Amino acid sequence: MEFALDSLETWGYIAIAFFAFGGSLVIVAAAGVFAALGKIDLGIALTIATVSNFLGDMFLFYLARYQRESVKHYFQKHQRKIAFSTLLFRKYGDIAVFVQKFLYGIKTLIPLTMGLSKYSFVKFGILNFFASIIFVFVIGLGGYYASGFITNIFNHISDKPWIAPLILFSLLGGVWYLMERATKRK
Repeated sequence: MEFALDSLETWGYIAIAFFAFGGSLVIVAAAGVFAALGKIDLGIALTIATVSNFLGDMFLFYLARYQRESVKHYFQKHQRKIAFSTLLFRKYGDIAVFVQKFLYGIKTLIPLTMGLSKYSFVKFGILNFFASIIFVFVIGLGGYYASGFITNIFNHISDKPWIAPLILFSLLGGVWYLMERATKRK
């Protein structure tokens, strides 16, 4: 465990940048927890996560807008989810940029869908900037302030290791079920 914490101090900010680029909720919450433990600086971690998250969604928007052929094969595998994200985008408009940050399975598709549409690159950039700030600060500060609770859970799970796979598969199954239900043909 000590080696992991020492490595975190060395490589933690790079990991935050890498995973936040992909929109990871877990790494941002973990950054908040590790900042509360004094292993990393909270301000630097949240700034890196915000910039990286912003750049990740801008990259997806750019890919969909200007490199359609590169991502076409991805769209064919996820037609129902693309249709669902298009409906969310049409129904909620600009608010979809903010909401998509918190929804796994949709967070990648909304920027792609908006990039495929005639949505303004500048307007998406401005909305995405503020959405990234809100997303990172809500999740990161939530992890920071809930760090005592989270470390207690981690200690309890490390005492009984069979609980971790049970929780993991339950969460993954729940997310899968909700996504299937939300994108189910009617």
